[in-house]
Amino acid sequence: MVETGVYDLVTLGAGPAGEKGSAQAAYFGKRTLVVERERQPGGAAVHTGTLPSKTLRETALYLSGYHARELYGVAVELDPSATLQHLMSRKVAIAEAESRAFRQNFARHGVEYVEGRAAFVDPHTIAIDSSEGQRLVRANHVLIATGSKPVRPSEIDFTDPFIHDSDEILTIDCIPRSLIILGGGVIGCEYACMFAALGAAVTLVDARGEILPFLDAEIVDRLKRAMQALGVRFVQGQRWGNVQRTKVGVVTKLADGSALEAEQLLFAAGRTGRTAELNLAAAGIVPDARGYLSVDAQFRTSVPHILAAGDVIGFPALASVSMEQARVAVCHAFGFAYKQQVAAVMPYGIYTIPEVSAFGETEETCRAKAIDYVVGRAPFADNPRGKITGDLEGVIKLVADAKSRKLLGVHVIGERASELVHIGQVAICLGASLDVFIDMVFNYPTLADSYKYAAYDCLGALERA
Repeated sequence: MVETGVYDLVTLGAGPAGEKGSAQAAYFGKRTLVVERERQPGGAAVHTGTLPSKTLRETALYLSGYHARELYGVAVELDPSATLQHLMSRKVAIAEAESRAFRQNFARHGVEYVEGRAAFVDPHTIAIDSSEGQRLVRANHVLIATGSKPVRPSEIDFTDPFIHDSDEILTIDCIPRSLIILGGGVIGCEYACMFAALGAAVTLVDARGEILPFLDAEIVDRLKRAMQALGVRFVQGQRWGNVQRTKVGVVTKLADGSALEAEQLLFAAGRTGRTAELNLAAAGIVPDARGYLSVDAQFRTSVPHILAAGDVIGFPALASVSMEQARVAVCHAFGFAYKQQVAAVMPYGIYTIPEVSAFGETEETCRAKAIDYVVGRAPFADNPRGKITGDLEGVIKLVADAKSRKLLGVHVIGERASELVHIGQVAICLGASLDVFIDMVFNYPTLADSYKYAAYDCLGALERA
């Protein structure tokens, strides 16, 4: 095996974190190499998770006539013979376009890109096995951005064609008549909504007493009611046990002795860092029990010149945050006087049906911090644009400091929630009070105009206090 050069930065993984971190280094003139094990760059965000699942969501919304049923009383039926792959045909085009964009960004910045498998030989040396052969490279700095993969409990037979993890669920041929989803986190809730909208009878099982506990409890309650109206059945506070294939489907035993049966099953209860093949021991790094890497505030591992960013370091495991983590990591590593930290608070975007997005304090966190707060709400059913589009279950909820009227949190449920939340996010980051929305003129009719009426509702609550 021949050593073929020294790089300022070698990045392992070409997902969102790997792409942005590498481009950041190359932009400032550093010699950079990216190694990606899959056939195309983009990572789970492009190929198995974020973008493909959102493509299915848009397909489900369109074909199910989700809003049309409320708006026009139109009964829309999905062709029962339609295959999921036919419905997901746009996924391929989108993935190819995004992968091409990744490659173009590498080329534009002068980043060398190699498709191959990488493993440490020592803390500064990496072996690469590619179609062009094997070689060794030296790295002054390494960025590990290999992402994560679904947890696969050994007691569940994932070789069964009707039992799936969250990375492979979108490769199934047909929409199942019924589906059990184990895990009520973001991924489980998103897929529950999508398959329910496509006509599957979905049962969502979670060991916790409540789904999505990091969200405002009122928003979670609104989401649950909307999901139930969509046809999702909830089984909560129950741990699952044995999962068995029978002649009629997949049977899941629960802790209380009862059993659930469905045609197919999706296991969506956790992910693990994709680090097993990197030979981290040779670099002097030890991942935790879930395969994740620990980093400091500058995203350095226990070996200072080896950085890690993105899903491979665990929470929050959001593509949006992963990109920023990698940029900050590289800036610190090379002393660039540029991005020095990742924002302390990040928005959540959850692509359920309806969509949910949030930023800042919830009622529950305000109570825990002994903050005297007030809330205001503006239902989309009272908004002209909401009436036009049929988005009648949505709402914007604001949380504000009762003394200063300073905006503390914004919570949105309804279509385009992940877009609308950024209006409130900017206001919070700038330290604005409710008056900013009172004074603003919004386009009419728009859902964004709901911010003004949510602010008025907060002022009314202050008057009544």
